[in-house]
Amino acid sequence: MSKALTMATTLAVAALPASLAAATVHDSDQARFQVETVASGLEHPWAITFLPDGSKLVTERAGRLRIIRDGKLADEPVAGVPGVAARGQGGLLDILLHPDFEQNRVVFLSYAHANEAGMTTRVARAELRNDSLENLEVIFEAEPRSGTTRHFAGRMVIPADGYLYVAVGDRGEMDRAQDFSDDAGAVHRITVDGEVPADNPFMDRENTRKTLFTKGNRNIQGMTLHPDTGAIWSHEHGPRGGDEINIIEAGTNYGWPDITYGINYSGTPITDDTHREGMAQPLHYWDPSIAPSGMALYTGEDFPDWQGDLFVGALKMQKLVRLELDDRSIVEEEDLIASLNKRIRAVAMGNDGHLWLLTDSADGEVLRLVPPSP
Repeated sequence: MSKALTMATTLAVAALPASLAAATVHDSDQARFQVETVASGLEHPWAITFLPDGSKLVTERAGRLRIIRDGKLADEPVAGVPGVAARGQGGLLDILLHPDFEQNRVVFLSYAHANEAGMTTRVARAELRNDSLENLEVIFEAEPRSGTTRHFAGRMVIPADGYLYVAVGDRGEMDRAQDFSDDAGAVHRITVDGEVPADNPFMDRENTRKTLFTKGNRNIQGMTLHPDTGAIWSHEHGPRGGDEINIIEAGTNYGWPDITYGINYSGTPITDDTHREGMAQPLHYWDPSIAPSGMALYTGEDFPDWQGDLFVGALKMQKLVRLELDDRSIVEEEDLIASLNKRIRAVAMGNDGHLWLLTDSADGEVLRLVPPSP
């Protein structure tokens, strides 16, 4: 099949239980599936993580951390969440487990924080005990702060090297993404205690933030680890067009705003350049923009033909995108579940082998993709 977009046809073929969103069987190029509603009534859920005991933690952008236990959303949120600035695109953002969570109970939270100097992206670590966060400590804060309420990014991963990678957006002030004395528009690499690794790529560069791992990133809204290679795959919002998929690599400049495949929201050019020496090209880009958010590589067993495929949610286009990979190349693209008319904020592989989604609304849902009922 060509790389051109193929729209999946959605058919309502059976009356299914009420727990299945829209009681619909969805036909894709390579699988048939249903979308099961696990929980609803969440206020703009932003991220989900999966505990060893089968419970799930879900962040709400308004500043609450919720628990799904035994298939039900607990009435009371987790206590001890830090104060967040739920303004504009800011709020409680990503959540990530420490690799040794079963022993130390440590979780990481990214969130927007405000004080008299403005707003910024912060990361805190804490211990989850008895449905409460204890011993909370701020381990990263992007500087300088800004008066804008946009582009906090906040996605996090911990790959095999054991370091914490944190995405910080350009805060809606695009030139900051090329200022190496500024934390904005970048991916940062720190230890799980918030220290600077000695081998970070810009350690010897003058007037440069030492936690920087990459620069020239506009607003990363999806990061995931490749299960075979361990590489960090990411995507970021473009402006009007130019959403990108990249692999995050040490010392790389991804070009924003000096190069882009997008234009200003007003329709005026940002730059005449899509390529420059020393700046990375995206592996894939969208024009027009789909407003990507959330990202996962499928490793489950329910849908064998999806093995190794990349799944990306879309806010603006309200769909799930399946991307088939050949090493670092994207060779096929397919749209899924567009008929649900839901903004997809997060996409994650659960420890149950299912693909999970969060919908972004004041009555947000936790969904998972399952095989059709017999």
